[in-house]
Amino acid sequence: MSVPEVQPIAAGRADRLIDVTVVRRVNAGDGIVIIELAPADGSPMPCFEPGAHIDVHISPKIVRQYSLCGDPADTSTYRLGIKLETESRGGSLAIHRDLEAGDRLTIGEPRNNFPLVRSARRSVLIGGGIGVTPLLAMAADLERRGADFELHYCARSRAAAAFWPELQRSRYAPKVRLHLDNGDGGQRFAVERDIPSATADEHLYVCGPAPFIESVLAEARRKGWPEGRLHHEAFTAAGVTEGGEEFDVTAVRSGVTVRVLSDQTIAAALLAAGVDVPLSCEQGVCGTCLIDVIEGVPDHRDAYQTESEWAANDRIAVCCSRARSARLVLDI
Repeated sequence: MSVPEVQPIAAGRADRLIDVTVVRRVNAGDGIVIIELAPADGSPMPCFEPGAHIDVHISPKIVRQYSLCGDPADTSTYRLGIKLETESRGGSLAIHRDLEAGDRLTIGEPRNNFPLVRSARRSVLIGGGIGVTPLLAMAADLERRGADFELHYCARSRAAAAFWPELQRSRYAPKVRLHLDNGDGGQRFAVERDIPSATADEHLYVCGPAPFIESVLAEARRKGWPEGRLHHEAFTAAGVTEGGEEFDVTAVRSGVTVRVLSDQTIAAALLAAGVDVPLSCEQGVCGTCLIDVIEGVPDHRDAYQTESEWAANDRIAVCCSRARSARLVLDI
């Protein structure tokens, strides 16, 4: 796959881009490919913390975020697990179809919106499908430090559990449980049984599809887990990005006012008017498109901000969110 050299296409991305080479590609399971990247110039990769992700510049107009699932202690390569999405908008499809060992790519430096609390007495890691990827880096770090943890790996079937063979071979294999949707009742993941009651200084991490995360968090709260010890990262936003009443958006610094139609996102309306909008995932999960709100009430539909940040109403993810007021004034 020949990928053109690209420059940073929007503010808010990692400050420095890295030219990398694909050194290994493995078709690891049901629609999952594992990619290993190494610096094109042979230098070490920047260090990363467990839970971090990188921007992968697939083309000048397509940038996607993927969690780093390798060992954070290994700076020779970065490792990604990428699922082919059935409704891919060009990202995972291009990687699965075209990317091979020896190809060149450009990536951003690691960023972390899902950090591991190193001072925790114990950690509970719960991954749904490809959402296990950031938890693999966490497990490697916790095992190296001798920290107490358990990892729940939930998948539709054994064929979809791409990382299960390596987890069985890992040093921490006894701490891992595999849950399969097509397994018997004892093997399927059950929030009532498999989420422990809260104990002192224990932290829970969950990553995967938004409905899966919501079910895990709801049960954890029911069992007494305080919000400060619940951590999550979604790969897709739960809200609908389009649909609803039309409203106006004024981009103050650009001197532009646009009408956002019912079948249109704020970002699309602003881009059509010539406003340079920072975009990346376009699904409300990466935070790249967050813009300060000067006036008006957002209708938040992203999976990046916390509920308290939503309540503050001072930033909006323009790739997916809408407005509760007739007009929004944004600092862009």
